[in-house]
Amino acid sequence: MPELPEVETVVKTLKNMIINEKIVDVEIRWNKIIDKIEIEEFKNKVINQSIRDIQRIGKIIIFILDDYAMFTHLRMEGKFFVDEEYTIDKHSHVIFKFESGKYLRYHDVRKFGKISLIEKDNYLEHPYLKELGKEPFDISVNELYEKLQRKNIEIKPALLDQHIMAGLGNIYVDEVLFRSHIHPEKKANTITLKQTKAIVDNSIKVLEKAITLGGTTIKTYSSSLGVNGLFQNELLVHTKKDEACPDCGNEIIKIKVKGRGTYLCEKCQKK
Repeated sequence: MPELPEVETVVKTLKNMIINEKIVDVEIRWNKIIDKIEIEEFKNKVINQSIRDIQRIGKIIIFILDDYAMFTHLRMEGKFFVDEEYTIDKHSHVIFKFESGKYLRYHDVRKFGKISLIEKDNYLEHPYLKELGKEPFDISVNELYEKLQRKNIEIKPALLDQHIMAGLGNIYVDEVLFRSHIHPEKKANTITLKQTKAIVDNSIKVLEKAITLGGTTIKTYSSSLGVNGLFQNELLVHTKKDEACPDCGNEIIKIKVKGRGTYLCEKCQKK
């Protein structure tokens, strides 16, 4: 699943490839990808629009057009491909044709991703954004602490909740909690102010390093566009079951926390 660093990599790469490209046609092969707008209305609004900017907020990709903002949430396995000629397979669901002859293709094996449209002047009011918490780069320690104090759930699902703090997914939560010496099953409302500071500090460090390295390529997810992340080489616990903890040498274990595979060192992360 693409997380914040992977989405940032996609945005930076797309910016170098399709800024100012004019959309002259749209082929939609799976209607449910288009969210909260009729298919023909979507087509009519985006055709003859040019892509003026591409932004990221949380894990949301925002294509700024002349008059509209097009929102994309990649969900589990959504990817974009930029093709020099018309290309298609059974997992290609939306294809934008540009005046230059290039194509932007949305590919999604599981079909969980969504694309929606809103007038550009109101794009910050989009429901996707209004639901998001602040990213680790922007949230204060006190603000996160107050949010956690109101949550009687384990700290791992609390940090996965994008309403509380945006940007951390399963991989990076494991890494942040290990670096912060916090057990993933510790209740969020028992996290101290000092531990909250460690979470914020380590979230920033992990995300900044992952962005620098282009994100993490694990299992089936890569960013496409000819870019593969290298942060998987920096992981300390995630996917390291039965290996030695890099801090104490104890064996790393894998457990389930609210249904999510979770890696930790029980010695360094005491419950």
